Amino acid sequence: MGRGTLITIEGIDGAGKSTLARGLFGALGERGLDASLLREPGGVRTAERIRELVQDPAATIGSRAEALLYAAARAQLVEETLAPLLAEGRFVLLDRFVDSSLAYQGAGRKLGIDAIRAINDFGTGGLTPDRTLLLDVSTGVGRRRSQGRSGEPDRLERQPDAFFDRIAAAYRELAESEPERIRVINAGRPPATVLADALAAIEDLV
Repeated sequence: MGRGTLITIEGIDGAGKSTLARGLFGALGERGLDASLLREPGGVRTAERIRELVQDPAATIGSRAEALLYAAARAQLVEETLAPLLAEGRFVLLDRFVDSSLAYQGAGRKLGIDAIRAINDFGTGGLTPDRTLLLDVSTGVGRRRSQGRSGEPDRLERQPDAFFDRIAAAYRELAESEPERIRVINAGRPPATVLADALAAIEDLV
């Protein structure tokens, strides 16, 4: 049995990643494809505990520590769940993966893309998605959507607009550097339209 298929979903906060992930999961199920849906940081107990920590507005976490915590959560998810699923030949949808750290910590926190890529290559064993769906939305739209959610903003959501501008720019640069893997989808449109575009972008892998 060959390795399964890994589809990741990326974008700034408020781009609609979780909505698309659920939509894809349902649409693929309707086609008879038994997909697995995971999220980052999280997906397994240890990673979920790290998620609580990095999102806690009251927590004091330095930029380097933040990058290492995300990489640690990712490493545990890969070892405990993601790698076994792929080894079984499963189709996996993952809400965020390494590209998030490249954009958020590498660019947003100004730690450098190469440094963040190195620690995540170590953490994941070099695992690369078969396809990445990048939901492209303006920083202003993303911020309005995030601020419209119920509950208090988490630690990252409280960052200034300039932080998210750097992230959005980094995502665009990543997409330009890997056009075969990363497919850009206009996420400023209705969810049904975004879902249709996403399905078209992975049609060759389904």
